[in-house]
Parts: sequence; structure tokens; C-alpha cells
Amino acid sequence: MKKFPLTLHWFRRDLRLDDNKGLLQALKSNHPVLGLFIFDSKILSKLPKKDARLEFIHENLKEMNEDLNELGSGLLTMHGDPEEIWKSLFKTYDIKEVFTCTDYEPYAIKRDEFVKKICEKNNATFKSVKDQVIFEKSEVTKDDGKPYTVYTPYKNKWLKTYNKDMLKSVDCKKYFNNFLSIAKKDQPKFPSLKDLGFIESGIPFPKKAVKKDILKDYDKNRDFPSIKGTSLLSVHLRFGTVSVRKCYQAALKLNKVWMSELIWREFFMQILYHFPHVKDSAFREKYDKIPWRNNKKEFKAWCEGNTGYPIVDAGMRELNQTGHMHNRVRMITASFLCKHLLIDWRWGEKYFAEKLLDFDLSANNGNWQWAAGTGCDASPYFRVFNPHTQFDKFDKKAQYVRKWVPEFETETYAEPIVEHKTARVRAIETYKKALS
Repeated sequence: MKKFPLTLHWFRRDLRLDDNKGLLQALKSNHPVLGLFIFDSKILSKLPKKDARLEFIHENLKEMNEDLNELGSGLLTMHGDPEEIWKSLFKTYDIKEVFTCTDYEPYAIKRDEFVKKICEKNNATFKSVKDQVIFEKSEVTKDDGKPYTVYTPYKNKWLKTYNKDMLKSVDCKKYFNNFLSIAKKDQPKFPSLKDLGFIESGIPFPKKAVKKDILKDYDKNRDFPSIKGTSLLSVHLRFGTVSVRKCYQAALKLNKVWMSELIWREFFMQILYHFPHVKDSAFREKYDKIPWRNNKKEFKAWCEGNTGYPIVDAGMRELNQTGHMHNRVRMITASFLCKHLLIDWRWGEKYFAEKLLDFDLSANNGNWQWAAGTGCDASPYFRVFNPHTQFDKFDKKAQYVRKWVPEFETETYAEPIVEHKTARVRAIETYKKALS
């Protein structure tokens, strides 16, 4: 292959072969295209051996590789430090152009800047293409050019700015003959999970179908965890196994409330992009003064779903067993940790990051800071969710709770870890004193 000038498309958060804007530009370039995926050892080294997200990525890459094999091509799959891998790639191949879909997280930005320099040093062009959002970076701002920090005006500006052409899918398939032709015996070896140092998690993955029957009633059913009322597409949006444009197309036809949720996703992405300090600190810096109790015994009880609050425990057990938690329950469990137990939101954020199949840094951080009252457009600190009324309102027949907490209403069920009224008063007084 060294004899042939190549274009590489570097897959990351766009694990699909169609309706992929970065891949389309690569396929329309002047050279045969070889698909590339790098299992980043800097990330993988921090993961447990049973990591459902790694397995999800692997499963979808395997499917992509099989599809490429049928086209007479293949997916080049590497494992290691991306910076070192890119140096070696230029020694092995005659790379002229590199295309990839833009990633907005702090680590990804630094990594891509380094890779771009390697490309330039080797007389290759590096092109990053917007794909996982409709609007990125500073494309939706206030009239003075400053980023929005409140969701509703951001959403209103988003809706005024977009047009339906932006939501149209792009057809990569008609350019598939531009993939590099590779003889069967020379097709790149695809690694097994074992090769990567991992084993199967046993966690089932939600299908990537956009379910019209669920979405049309999304606004009515989304808050009730015992009902199949949410799209379950968040993991697919996270890793790009489904096109965000197809999701917006469905939302426009079926449910504007779901469309608002998709816009929330872009809101949090631009917050992380413009205010990268939120990764480790409160968006509103004065909230870093809050003296968290950080009781390790209570944190352990919360993690394990043994707080004595049924809706909280059900949510945590669902998370631990499936890698998923219903969105309404995510808010309840997060509020409980920060307000009732006065445990640093970063502890909860980190735990969710380890467990959630759909973990996305910007959304996870944004929602945790919302619950803790420390973020942009956050729930005010004096708003403390009452787990009892949340339970009564959203799981009145206890169907969700009984599914995940079988000992509920028996003598073996845990006593409440803290009394609600006492915890509420303590939280409000602690926040008020710290912020005064």
C-alpha cells in the first residue's frame, strides 16, 4: 500500500458508514480511502476488564469491518497511544489526506492538534468535519458573539437559525467504490476483545432503531421510569452509530419535546467547549466554596442503592446492572447525593462516568452541575427534590421500584440513611452560608 497515495478516514464518535459527513468528504477526495480506528491506550488503561462501552464500540466496529470486507476493503484497527500510532502510520503508508469528524472534548482537542501537526510535518492535510451536531462551537451565540449560558434563549436562537436543509442526510453509499481495494488475504486483522485485554460485560445494548411509536408519545411518557417512553438512543448518539440528522428528522415529525432534548445535548457541548474549566470545577466558581460532607460510608450506600429511599435505590441498581438509568431518576439520584448527603457532585459525576453506557462528558457534567446547583442554568440551590413525592408522582404503583428493589416493603429493606426534612434544611443552610 506504500506505493499508493491514500486518504485516511479516522473514525471516533462516528461509528457508521452512511450519513457521515466526515467520511463523505474523505470518499470524495482524490485518493482511495482506508478507514482507521484507534483503541486509545490512554483511555483503555483506565477501564475495568468488563467495560460495556468498550464492548459496544468493538461490536459496532466489527460490524463495520465486515461491511467493508464485503466491499473489498477493510478497517485498519490499531491499539496504542494515538500520537505514536500516527507517527508509525506515516512511515507505513503514503498518506496524503486525513479526514475525521470533530470532537469537542478537551482531551480530543489537544490530541487532534498534535495529530494535525504530525500531518503537516508529513505534507498531509488534516480536515476535521462537523458531524455529531447541527451547530458547533460559536455557531449559535448571543448577538454580541458571546456564548449562551442559559438553555432557553440558546434553544430559541437555535430554532431561529437552523433550516431543514441542515437536517438532511448525506449519501455516502454512492461513493463506496472509492474505499481502498484490499485483497482478501491482505485485509487488516480485526482484534478480538481478548486481544484488547477485555472480556464480555453481559450487558445488553439498546437497538439503534428510531421507534416512532415511542417518540410520538415521548412528551407524555418520558418521566415515568416503568414505561418504555424514552428513545434509548443516547448511547448511539454518543458513539455515532446513528446519525444526529436522522434523529432531528424524526423529532421534527414526531415530537418537539424530544427535539428540545437533542438541543440540550448541543447546549452542553458548547458549554464544555467555551468553558473547559467545568470539567473539574463548578461553572459558577463561588460554588467551589461549598464544604461538602463527603461521608464515604454514605457514598457507598448511594452507589450500591441502599439509601432506604426506594426511587433512589432503584435507579442506582438499574445503573449498576444495566449501564442505564432513566433520565428522571438520574435527576432524583443526583439531587439526593448533592443535597441530602452533601457529597461533592464530582464524586457522583465520576461514578456515573464509570457506569453509564451512554456516558458523554458534556452531558454528564452539565446535568450533574444542574442537579448540584453549581452549573449554568442550574436548578437553584434551595430546590431540593423530595424523593418521596418524586416516587409518588412518577412511580405511583411502584412498578419500577419493585423491579429493582425486590425487598421493598419488607423488613429487610434498608432504613432511610437520612431524614428528608432535616437533610433539606441542612443543605439549604450549608449552601447559603458558603455563598454569602
